[in-house]
Amino acid sequence: MKTAQTQEKSQRALYEAASQGLRMLAADPRCREAFTVPGSLLQDLASPAARRYVLAAGRDEFLVQLKVLRDKAYRITVEFVGEENDDPADVERVVDEYLAVLAEEPLPGQLGFDLSNLGLAVSRELAERNTARITRAAAGRGAEVVLSMERAPAVDAVLGAYRDLAADHPNLGVTLQAYLHRTPSDLDGIPLEGRKIRLVKGAFSAPADIALGRGPALDERYLGLAAELVDRGARLSLATQDATVLAAARDRGLLDRVDEIEMLHGVRPALLRQYRELGHACRIYATYGENWWLHLLHRLAEHPPMVLTALADIAERHLDGRNAVGAHY
Repeated sequence: MKTAQTQEKSQRALYEAASQGLRMLAADPRCREAFTVPGSLLQDLASPAARRYVLAAGRDEFLVQLKVLRDKAYRITVEFVGEENDDPADVERVVDEYLAVLAEEPLPGQLGFDLSNLGLAVSRELAERNTARITRAAAGRGAEVVLSMERAPAVDAVLGAYRDLAADHPNLGVTLQAYLHRTPSDLDGIPLEGRKIRLVKGAFSAPADIALGRGPALDERYLGLAAELVDRGARLSLATQDATVLAAARDRGLLDRVDEIEMLHGVRPALLRQYRELGHACRIYATYGENWWLHLLHRLAEHPPMVLTALADIAERHLDGRNAVGAHY
């Protein structure tokens, strides 16, 4: 008979394999093409599952739902969902959308986006120029911008853009991925003190020579990086849905030193509520828009048991109240 410890290890291994499978699907261009074709069957079938993680399709509905979450005393980050955009016209529409949402009420206190959605696939210069436009507009309204992190080959470009722009934009921060072997040494090359730094485990598929897989070693690296970042004066967003990591951070006194706990909308709302009720500042990373295929797969990869919930959402697509915004927060 298996011991409880052996069963736990087997379950961790199963979850890691499931996460890898979901990330492989996210990286497969055939899946993305199947999602974007007119009348996409894939998009139609998966849309009920996506509604759990994407707050709304359009801006007007998003702002209504945003108020529901803010009224519950959560901080909010806003992302117009999308990445890997190589069409200059589409890139400009994304920039216009961010500028438009900054003019709305309630004001989003923080924006997040992938540089690949702002023109990085065209040129780094274009992505930096667009980021500067949005960051200036955000500063004018007292909001911050935190760059998302992308696949391993794009890390140099993202960190380089952050370095290029940080001096002129004190409201600009960046996301770091704990699973990458390079991240501890990256800390020496980027502005940290007083900056909003968002620490995640890492959502993209990467080989073992580039990144750690999920498990105790990654948990320990995450906690070690978190401690080092606050020691260096970063305003740290502890961005994880992992209850084990959060409990360890609490036991080590880290939760009293970080700026906030952040979770992606829809992944583990009851867990985030638990920490809010304990008096910790809590942030919801909320997305809207229709280009949600990669976002959905990455959210399921963050917590593989949610695949079962996604299938239930698809099966019960007629039950509009199933994913009522704020129901579990």
